[in-house]
Amino acid sequence: MEGNLHPFILENRKLRELPLEMKFSGGSLAAWQEKAREKLASLLGLPFETVPPEFTIEYVKETPAFTETRFTFQSERGSVVPCHFLRPAGATGTLPVMICLQGHSTGMHISLGRALYPGDEKDFDDGDRDFALQCVERGICAVTLEQRCFGERGGTPKPDCYSTAMTALLSGRTLLGGRVWDIMRLIDVLETDFADRIDPKKIWCCGNSGGGTATFYAAALEPRISGAMPSCAFCTFSGSIGAMYHCACNYVPQIRRYFDMAELAGMIAPRPLVIVSGAKDDIFPLQGAQAEFARAKNIYYLNSACPQNIRHVVGPEGHRFYAAQGWKAFFDLING
Repeated sequence: MEGNLHPFILENRKLRELPLEMKFSGGSLAAWQEKAREKLASLLGLPFETVPPEFTIEYVKETPAFTETRFTFQSERGSVVPCHFLRPAGATGTLPVMICLQGHSTGMHISLGRALYPGDEKDFDDGDRDFALQCVERGICAVTLEQRCFGERGGTPKPDCYSTAMTALLSGRTLLGGRVWDIMRLIDVLETDFADRIDPKKIWCCGNSGGGTATFYAAALEPRISGAMPSCAFCTFSGSIGAMYHCACNYVPQIRRYFDMAELAGMIAPRPLVIVSGAKDDIFPLQGAQAEFARAKNIYYLNSACPQNIRHVVGPEGHRFYAAQGWKAFFDLING
């Protein structure tokens, strides 16, 4: 008899031993992707109800570096999503646009490099999380989206995911599915209301931690995302969210029966995918990330039209974004 009777040990072992029912095993990757996306959407509780977006501009501001448009839209009935769209000053024609997603922080203002609460500066000074400003500096547009239960949407001054995530499960929905749905509906808005400013073939997505998770799942399900850069959100399920305490918003019922994270990457192939990890990340450990990246590269991207379109970037510290390494790898793939 084992000495430790805690049932967590049993559950983690069961998770590690579980076979992957929908692992790609040859044939047409495109055919596998179609079935895999259908299953993933079902696990997330998608699709939700499609409603008119009721797009509303709240203000437009000019700064020396960019034009900022604050707007809202409705992603499903009763769900209003605030966003900020930044376009580099003096830009002409249509440009690529990056959807910028914060993780468990005080809100999307972090992407804009704005400190509204004590400690916010650390997120962009020490963690490179001012994604929207990084985009403008690189000559592309950026759009921030306030994710469900963060910032203005129920997470001020700190994220408030647990009750929403648990309640969603009671009706067959998931909080993560809601975040993905918001991203998909945001792309509808970009294609219609910002059509004169963005290139619809160059809609990209990035984020760190919870923002990286939403990036990863959204890119897996949404082919209009033509390139993705999730940060500190990639590992094996058994080695990350199944190995230690994580926010409830990370969990999708039964997902490990069908997929691990390499399979999610497989749904993104052959589109450019840069996975960013921290060498000392203690909640998405590097060893598991490296093992799962090898599966993603050698099974899924190898069987795609562009096997070279996946990179793994490892920064020297912990659970944060690494702008210099991440952006270089991303543009190497995009421009390659």
